Amino acid sequence: MTDAGAVLVVGAGPGLGAAVAHRFANAEMPVAVSTRTQATVDGLAGEINASGGNARAYAADATDEDAVENLFDRVEKDLGPVDVAVYNAGAFSRSPVVETSAQEFMDCWRIGCFGGFLVGREAARRMLARNRGTIILTGATAALRGSANFVNLAVGKFGLRALAQSMARELGPEGIHVAHVIIDGVIAAEHRDQTSTTADDVLSAEAIAQTYFEIHSQHRSAWTLEVDLRPYVERF
Repeated sequence: MTDAGAVLVVGAGPGLGAAVAHRFANAEMPVAVSTRTQATVDGLAGEINASGGNARAYAADATDEDAVENLFDRVEKDLGPVDVAVYNAGAFSRSPVVETSAQEFMDCWRIGCFGGFLVGREAARRMLARNRGTIILTGATAALRGSANFVNLAVGKFGLRALAQSMARELGPEGIHVAHVIIDGVIAAEHRDQTSTTADDVLSAEAIAQTYFEIHSQHRSAWTLEVDLRPYVERF
């Protein structure tokens, strides 16, 4: 176990989740990466460890209350207190509202919003005892605008944004920084080295991850609640 605070990335799949994990690991912070499938994060943890970092992989269902509590227990036993919790999980299926089944809607909401509540709440419970910590929730354009055929995404992202606002106002005075990041555009599909270039109309996962790290690094006299990120050519 290390004395440094740990980072937990829930929804650490290829792309943004992986980039966030790598960025914090590069800062010599122990990193826990989690998705529902163990094999998905085993490879990522292996990459981080091979490059000199300290990472462990955990399978957990972020929409299961007991599983989330158990995840935090395991991470804190293995890596130390969680100082940064990032909720990056999401699910989305595009469909007209009249063709959207109740089950489809509920599945997207549970992963897009309810899981953020469970992870954020568990992180807050542990961080309150230490009066420090950072909780970052990954949002999207749909957090601000519900477009046609996007009901499954918009409802969850609207809710996640509301969650972040309420948590920030409640937990900020207790020393816990809660932030919501609106990803206003498409993230480059593949993980790229930070020195690589990407197309003008997509976001670099590594550039977004750098913003996450900077949010955690902010002095408490100037905390960010919400930041929106987009390519410079994106129309908004």
